[in-house]
Amino acid sequence: MHIRCIFAFLVFFSLFLFVGCERKTTSNSSDLSNQNDTIVETQQTNDYSIELNLEQANRLAALPLKCMEVVYPNKLNQTLASVQDLQAPDSLHPAFYGCFDWHSAVHGHWSLVCLLRQFPGLDKADVIRQKLAKRITSQNIQQEILYFKQAHNKSFERTYGWAWLLKLAEELHNWDDSLARELEHNLYPLTQLIAQNYIDFLPKLIYPIRVGTHTNTAFGLSFAYDYACSVGNKDLKQIIEQRAKDYFYKDKNAPLGWEPSGYDFLSPCMEEIDILRKVLPQKKFLNWLESFLPQLSTADFSWQPARVSDRTDGHLVHLDGLNFSRAWCLYGLANQFPGYQHLTQLADTHLRYSLQSIADENYEGEHWLASFALFALGAK
Repeated sequence: MHIRCIFAFLVFFSLFLFVGCERKTTSNSSDLSNQNDTIVETQQTNDYSIELNLEQANRLAALPLKCMEVVYPNKLNQTLASVQDLQAPDSLHPAFYGCFDWHSAVHGHWSLVCLLRQFPGLDKADVIRQKLAKRITSQNIQQEILYFKQAHNKSFERTYGWAWLLKLAEELHNWDDSLARELEHNLYPLTQLIAQNYIDFLPKLIYPIRVGTHTNTAFGLSFAYDYACSVGNKDLKQIIEQRAKDYFYKDKNAPLGWEPSGYDFLSPCMEEIDILRKVLPQKKFLNWLESFLPQLSTADFSWQPARVSDRTDGHLVHLDGLNFSRAWCLYGLANQFPGYQHLTQLADTHLRYSLQSIADENYEGEHWLASFALFALGAK
C-alpha cells in the first residue's frame, strides 16, 4: 500500500511538472508574439520625419547617385536571339544600365530630375546635372530604341518599365529648365515609342494583370495616364480611359484580406482605385468605390503596414515598396475627397514605417526604394 502511494505521488508530481513546463512554454510563446507586436508598433509610431524638405531631398538623391553607374550586379531580363546579344549592360543600355536593372535605372533618373526640379539647391546639384546630361543623350537613346525593336525584346519592361519611362518624360516636360528641354528632346524618340507601344498593346490585353509586382496593369496605366494628361497625348489618354473602365469598373468587394502577398511592392487593390480615381467622373467613382471597398469610408478603418523581416533579401524588401504604394494611393483619395481625409493618418503610418529604413547599406532596397519613397512623399 505504501509503495502504491509513493508511485501515485511520483506520477502526480511528474504530471504537475509537465503541465507547468507546458504553461511556461505557452506563456513564453505569447510573450514573444506580444514582443514582436510591440516592436512593429514601435517602428510604426517612431517620430520620424515624413516631410520632403531639403534634408530629406539630399538623403533621397544620394541613393540613385550611388548606384546609377554601378554596372554589376545586374538583372538584364533579356531574351537572347544569338551569341551576339551577350553584351555588358552598359553596352546594351548606355542610358539606363545602373541600379541593378533597366526600370530601376529609369526611375532613379526620374528621382534625380524630380528632386532637382523641386530643390535646385541640392548639395550635389551640379554633379546630378552633369550625370543626367551624360546619360540621356540622343546617341544613347537611339541605342535603347534599337534594343526595344529587337524581335525578341518588343515586350521588354512591359508595362512597369514603360510606365516609369513615361513618368521620367513627364517630369522633364514639367521642369522649366534649359537642361530639361535638352533631355526631353533627346528622350523624345523613346518616349514616343513607349507611348505607341501602349496604344498597340492595350487592345490586345483582354484581361488585366492583378499581381502586386512589375506587370500590375493598374499601375502601368496610372503612370502612363499622368504622362498623357501632362503632354496632351489624346490617343494615349483615350485608350487608357477606355481600358481602365473595361478592366476594373465591374469589380466589387475587393479581397483586401488577400494583401499582401509575400513579394508585393504594389497594392493591387489600391492601384486599381488609383487609376479609376483618375479616369472616372467624381460621383461615378465614389459610387464605384463604395461597392469596391466600402470599409475605406469609415473613420475607424485600420490597415497595418506590411512587415519586412529581412531587408537583405531582394524579394522580401519589396514590402517596403508596398507600403509606399499604399501611401500614395491613400493620399490621392484623402486629398481629393473630404469624406476620405481620415486616410491621411493611415498613409502617414505606412510611409513612416518604411521611409526610415531605405538607406540601410543594403543594395537590395537602396537601388530602387528612393523613387517609391519620393513619389509617396510627393503625393502627401
